[in-house]
Amino acid sequence: MAPMIRPRRLRTTPAMRRLVAETTLAPRQLVLPMFVADGIDEPKPISSMPGVVQHTMDSLRTAAAEAVEAGVGGLMLFGVPRAEDKDATGSGADADDGILNRALRALTDDLGDSTVLMADTCLDEFTDHGHCGVLDGRGRVDNDVTLDRYVSMSLAQARAGAQLLGPSGMMDGQVAAIREALDAEGFTDTGILAYSAKYASAFYGPFREAVGSSLQGDRRTYQQDAANRIESLREVRLDLEEGADMVMVKPAMSYLDIVRDVAEMSDVPVAAYQISGEYAMITAAAERGWIDRDAAILESLTSIRRAGASVILTYWATEVANRLS
Repeated sequence: MAPMIRPRRLRTTPAMRRLVAETTLAPRQLVLPMFVADGIDEPKPISSMPGVVQHTMDSLRTAAAEAVEAGVGGLMLFGVPRAEDKDATGSGADADDGILNRALRALTDDLGDSTVLMADTCLDEFTDHGHCGVLDGRGRVDNDVTLDRYVSMSLAQARAGAQLLGPSGMMDGQVAAIREALDAEGFTDTGILAYSAKYASAFYGPFREAVGSSLQGDRRTYQQDAANRIESLREVRLDLEEGADMVMVKPAMSYLDIVRDVAEMSDVPVAAYQISGEYAMITAAAERGWIDRDAAILESLTSIRRAGASVILTYWATEVANRLS
């Protein structure tokens, strides 16, 4: 009689489960998204994202240093200008004294090469209409005019010290335009983390509070439809052909199939963004006692790694890095 196969033998103790774990999660794989706001005197809590704030310049520097000390792999910065500084073209995005570029310079001075400093290369925080690009006479985003703005923004961020630029607007040709401009200006070592598969998701709501978004309407003419899968692979291939150094899937949780597809076809590292709505859902459920908060956080991040992401952007980066250390 053949012996009974007992897979449970490899689950008997925590040490045994740790020994045979197929997926690992390490602090270096985590990136902390951070918001820095102009015109505030103290950190401003984001009501829909408990525990996350709009930083002042001082609190940003402190929180960034804590993240690096915890072993977090990188920092992704988002700038939040004052409402009166927004305009139709997002001029604050590439201004030397704009909030995001000031923050990049400050963290470059503080941290040097001890972390990977990333910047959101998009106009939505800086435009008075809240879209990711410049609008034409009919109120639609003008792809090619927007590319010119992305190029200018990219060069400003590179000069300020960003090591990876994150074009997140889903404009056609954005990676090629930015790469060409960076190389022409001598920024050949500045990388591009392309938001290659970014979906028009219902889970972005808390983020819009975080950046003080002025958006009316939606972004469905440039972000992807949640129903589409093959389209993502096309977008990723185009970004790879245009010179992307890393590619991203956003959001993560509802798009783990896309993360897996991209990981299987990409020859550069794949990132996934655990977005504000994912953070808010777990946080809210835990606050009500419906789920185990700490276990849910680790399970959610492990599932993103298991799907194939080598880098995860998460608002829990510092906390989880400390827990994993």
